[in-house]
Amino acid sequence: MVVTTTKTGIRADRAARAKQARIAKALSELGLALPGSVEVRSTRCGKANCRCKADPPQLHGPYIVWTRKVDAKTVTRVLSPDQLEDYRPLFDNAKRLRELVTELQSLTLDVVDSDDRWRTH
Repeated sequence: MVVTTTKTGIRADRAARAKQARIAKALSELGLALPGSVEVRSTRCGKANCRCKADPPQLHGPYIVWTRKVDAKTVTRVLSPDQLEDYRPLFDNAKRLRELVTELQSLTLDVVDSDDRWRTH
């Protein structure tokens, strides 16, 4: 990889710019994206004589749970099967968004690591 430094910043070689353009195009094609994670849970309740405490236990659920962070706090919502079906593309878009951002950051690190000024110190 060839990096050129200019007064306005760093300029990567053609291959790196092409990779960045591909990532930018993929980002522009994404639709709405829901952050967080989805899992299916079965739980125990607090009642002493409930079936979930039996041997073997019969847990409550399954519940489809969407968890995410809002203002540094965990927010959890229970989704219906219909909601999960409707929101699945949005969760998939969020996953793809994270992958593309990671790829862009990795490319940027490669560009910065190939800067000759690192070799002079």
